[in-house]
Amino acid sequence: MNAAAYAFQTPPIKTPNNSISIFRYYTNNPFKLNNNKRPQLSFDESAYEAERLRLDAKAREAMAIEAAAEKEDDDPKAWKWVIRKRIWDLMEARNIAQFPRPVHHRIPNFVGASAAADKLSRLEVFTKADCVKVNPDTPQKQVRFFTLNGGKKLLTPQPRLRTGFFSVLESDTLNPSTMNEACTSVEVAKYGRPIGLDEKIKVDLIVIGSVAVDPKTGARLGKGEGFAELEYGMLHYMGAIDDSTPVVTSVHDEQLVDDIPVEKLLVHDVPVDIICTPTKVIFTNTSIPKPQGIYWDKLSPEKLSRIKILRQLKAKIEQETGQKLPTGPSEKLPPTAQRRRQKR
Repeated sequence: MNAAAYAFQTPPIKTPNNSISIFRYYTNNPFKLNNNKRPQLSFDESAYEAERLRLDAKAREAMAIEAAAEKEDDDPKAWKWVIRKRIWDLMEARNIAQFPRPVHHRIPNFVGASAAADKLSRLEVFTKADCVKVNPDTPQKQVRFFTLNGGKKLLTPQPRLRTGFFSVLESDTLNPSTMNEACTSVEVAKYGRPIGLDEKIKVDLIVIGSVAVDPKTGARLGKGEGFAELEYGMLHYMGAIDDSTPVVTSVHDEQLVDDIPVEKLLVHDVPVDIICTPTKVIFTNTSIPKPQGIYWDKLSPEKLSRIKILRQLKAKIEQETGQKLPTGPSEKLPPTAQRRRQKR
């Protein structure tokens, strides 16, 4: 996010290297933020939204759809795209997709998302949780509302981790009129408190979006950008989660599949423990191992170049250990979603 999105009034403070504004130091150095010196920021929503749209357009221009990637001999992950495309096409064809549409290349919103969220909110792992991490996608908006309305702490990542890391929202800082607003990605940035990787926080439940999920194994496919896996890995690095932290997804019944080959999943793929649909709750009893952190040897230079906080974390670990971390093979990143205007 550029600095135009904020109007801030704070004198320069002395940092370890030089004297710069606390706002710049905060945004560029998430590991060193002193919460006792947090500046008072006034949020410019229009500037934030303009910047978000600019970054979306830039991402779409940078990532062209490559049909050749769907050939098994060209791309070892091609089978994932075959399943994703089948589900996206089916949801559009049967008109179970909801705005934003088309649902291709996104976590698809679906008819009955609120009913699935309602079932999720009645789970024991949800009712007992104090802090819930929820993805920022549209079909999980109601889950974010139930989290805040239930007096819980909501942890939500910035979209594509482009403008930051995570934001924390607490219900006692919101009123009934702003709570619903705070569930959208733009308003999360407005009402949430940004945190860095040095934040001491315990996450009791992870809610994750999916394109397809296997109810028998808990194997899951996202939209193909790998951000859920990166978020999981970073939370594991922070000590905020462990293998016992439940992972739940909410999907349409038509997103349930039986052809995700477990043996072809990668070490960083995140399985789910519970699936909530508009009609049922499924406990997968998954035996798929959960990721143990960030697998740097799987992280491409292209992905690393787009996520600032990952570059900062990599530099921090290398400085602390005195060893250079590996880098994964180069990749052509998948296309981002195209959005049509919502009908009024």
